[in-house]
Amino acid sequence: MTIAVLTNESQRGAIGDLALWPALVDSARSMIPNLARLLDAARKRRLPVVHCVAVRREDLRGANTNAPLFAVANRSGGLRAGTPAVEVMPELGAPSDLVFPKTHGVASLGSTGVDAALRNLGVEEIVLTGVSVNVAITALAFEAVNRGYRVTIPQDAVAGVPPSYADEVLQNSLSLVATLTTVDNLIAHWSQPGVLRDTRSDR
Repeated sequence: MTIAVLTNESQRGAIGDLALWPALVDSARSMIPNLARLLDAARKRRLPVVHCVAVRREDLRGANTNAPLFAVANRSGGLRAGTPAVEVMPELGAPSDLVFPKTHGVASLGSTGVDAALRNLGVEEIVLTGVSVNVAITALAFEAVNRGYRVTIPQDAVAGVPPSYADEVLQNSLSLVATLTTVDNLIAHWSQPGVLRDTRSDR
């Protein structure tokens, strides 16, 4: 099985020091060290690590305005291209990682180029992490399944608001389309002989 770890909006402007939604920062605080451990383990096993980061043009041309959540980002001046807000959290990024800007919508494997990159790497299973379970993680899970990927979600490497609601979504909706696990269980699983297939970064 060829596996990649995908993080969504694990960036300074979403869950870090420049975040727009304080409640999401609070919910994600305990997730960040778990996700960092998972990403380190993936890199050691030469699994691709892919980050989707939300990015808007400085002039907001082409930016979504068709949902309430976009109004917050557009009003605040956050998530602008070239600013620190779109940088992957320092503890979660590495030079070998692939980073794709998400310039519109709530989630997309297709329009970001992530789907093409994963297929070029021979990826069959996506380990889905980041924020938020409320919207983007859920949307990505369904899109990935519709595109033929297997999806695994480590529950301690995703976050939503409030945490109790995120837990309900995981148990009652996402469990129907994804395998739910934990970071520790996933790392232990990867250590078993024959589980992983080599995915080289130069492919």
